[in-house]
Amino acid sequence: MAERVAGEVADPLGRNPTLVICELEPCITIGRAGSRADVRLSDEDLRARRLAIRFTGRGGGAVPHGPGQVVAAIFARLEDLGLAEHDVGGFLERFQQGLAAAIAAVRCGSGELVPGGRGVVGRSGILAAVGLAFRRGMACHGAVLNVCPPLDLFQRVDTIPSRVQPVSLGAPSTMGSIEADVQRRVRLQDVRTALVQGLADAFAFPRTHVNAGFPIRFQSPPSQPEVISRVG
Repeated sequence: MAERVAGEVADPLGRNPTLVICELEPCITIGRAGSRADVRLSDEDLRARRLAIRFTGRGGGAVPHGPGQVVAAIFARLEDLGLAEHDVGGFLERFQQGLAAAIAAVRCGSGELVPGGRGVVGRSGILAAVGLAFRRGMACHGAVLNVCPPLDLFQRVDTIPSRVQPVSLGAPSTMGSIEADVQRRVRLQDVRTALVQGLADAFAFPRTHVNAGFPIRFQSPPSQPEVISRVG
């Protein structure tokens, strides 16, 4: 789905800048800055947990996925966001500001930006891990926000390993969660709403159109229907 949305957005006459808010099935994805060594689980442990490892074309490191987490994937040409074609730094700054604003909006004011555009951290660990890709002036993929997942798995995966972020800079290596920071229940729907608002404000969208809870069906071979649901 990500590759197809990216192709539609890359067309100057195609889709407008698009933000996809979704939840992924349990797995571990590893971006270009990560490696299998960052997952401190044996192959036997992974099989017992029924977790697959998938290497992806995004930036960032290793990230577990599952219930209690929200993914915010953005697909946009930088020029459509009012940025120069190669202003990756400007995009990262605005994107992280949008994530931090969303975290603050659910009354979690502990989020601090990780240097280098790698995410937002709180008291319990990394609250939002950024994993983007840039292709010919276009941004793809985005970030994952931990709202209320069980943290035992996340504490065994180095999302920002020391070889990427020196320990001296103080950034944690593993992910925490918003609930662990605020010590109270936080609803996923509140975080989804805050993400849409925070990122729309960060990129100064003049208007937005929101579709929630509808399936997106792509053309696939008849023997392998592809239905993407729970997409906003």
